Amino acid sequence: MPTKFTRISIDLQPPVARIFLCNPPLNVIDLAMIEELGAGLKEIDDIREISVLILASRLKDFSAGVDVGAHTPGKVREMLAGFHDVIRTLVNTRKVSIASVQGNCLGGGAELAAVCDLAYTGESAVWGFPEIKLGCYPPVAATVLSALVGQKQASDLILTGRSISGREAARIGLANRAAPEARLAAAVQEAVDRLVTLSPVSLGLAKKAIYVWDAMHFDKGLARAEQIYLDELMKTEDAGEGIAAFLEKRDPAWKGK
Repeated sequence: MPTKFTRISIDLQPPVARIFLCNPPLNVIDLAMIEELGAGLKEIDDIREISVLILASRLKDFSAGVDVGAHTPGKVREMLAGFHDVIRTLVNTRKVSIASVQGNCLGGGAELAAVCDLAYTGESAVWGFPEIKLGCYPPVAATVLSALVGQKQASDLILTGRSISGREAARIGLANRAAPEARLAAAVQEAVDRLVTLSPVSLGLAKKAIYVWDAMHFDKGLARAEQIYLDELMKTEDAGEGIAAFLEKRDPAWKGK
């Protein structure tokens, strides 16, 4: 592939492509990784011989989420636009996407895994959407999570920011299957082995048909969640305080405004 990457690596073995997140130590999704993910996904999307796309990590953690520093006023619009472009590309690709989750899978990292067609997780992996603890919320999760796990479960995860194990993620439908960490790669490979025997064009069209109803709501829903985030949330004092407190390693002092 012509693009040079420093935050991700790509392994092409048609009909399978693997994207590995690799931004030590925690696979934080910074602006550079967002740009590379966007470029990598679009290049893979153009390769007809690829029918399966695996999103995984070279590190012990899948991803600790989007860089908190990118949520500051001077960067937040660029960050959201870029990250949501990555999400849309992942949702719209005709490739069958599989998330292989280990370690921490938080915030934007959990959103990436959640929008994949299939997700396999280590039993002791840690999933969560902790943005509310920063005075923020996860726009992608706010858009799609209810469809995946039901509204009550989605509200619990988003409004409390609590973390759950990979075992619980599979139980509530956020992942397809949880496996012991030593068996995670084998669980993913079992799914790949089934998929690569099937027609790539049929898989792509079946995926399009599966999402035809949700797709009508996804684009509008994500655009609305993004608008509320930028035009309302980012103008509150509490959002600024939550981000500042995290960066300054102190407890936030909420003002309720």
